Amino acid sequence: MVITGVYYALGFLASGVLLGYLTRPWAAIPFAVLAAFSLWFFRDPNREIPQGPYAVSPADGKIVAVKDDTGGRRRISIFLSPLDVHVNRAPITGTVRDVQYKPGKFLVASREEATAENEQNLVTVEGDGTTVVFSQIAGLVARRILFWRKPGDKVKMGERIGLIQFGSRCDVFLGPEWNIVVREGQRVSAGSSILAKRD
Repeated sequence: MVITGVYYALGFLASGVLLGYLTRPWAAIPFAVLAAFSLWFFRDPNREIPQGPYAVSPADGKIVAVKDDTGGRRRISIFLSPLDVHVNRAPITGTVRDVQYKPGKFLVASREEATAENEQNLVTVEGDGTTVVFSQIAGLVARRILFWRKPGDKVKMGERIGLIQFGSRCDVFLGPEWNIVVREGQRVSAGSSILAKRD
């Protein structure tokens, strides 16, 4: 459970209790439902992390694009609906080399334009002779991006490293040394689903 969910739940419960006290008890029911949803939304299940020369998914969701990008890289775009787990995990083991915040729009995250135009964090992780870049992209509803590491920090593949609240998107940029093993339309789980392999 991410502690943020507890704060939301307590806020909804307090509002419900107050409203129920000032008006009628049944007025608190919608707030109790919202509190329960907050606890469920900010769930953080354990994951089985694979071992090997892999890049794992940094997010739960559906792959909406596997495309060529600039500099010979390939881009894998993952759309997170409000029903998905929103805790992000490190795609590879290595060192966080750079974290760049980019202000932008709040387009629907499943749209292609979201990659370039939406608010996002662009994170570079370097390790074992390779560099993987991934972005935490805000969406129409998701307007708060959290990244819990800083440049110079060591991370392990599958380690929890951040959170995007509510619907959102993650893009992963991989160099030519990676063989992509996923396809558009496939569902993936953060930390446990393999996106690509190295020879």
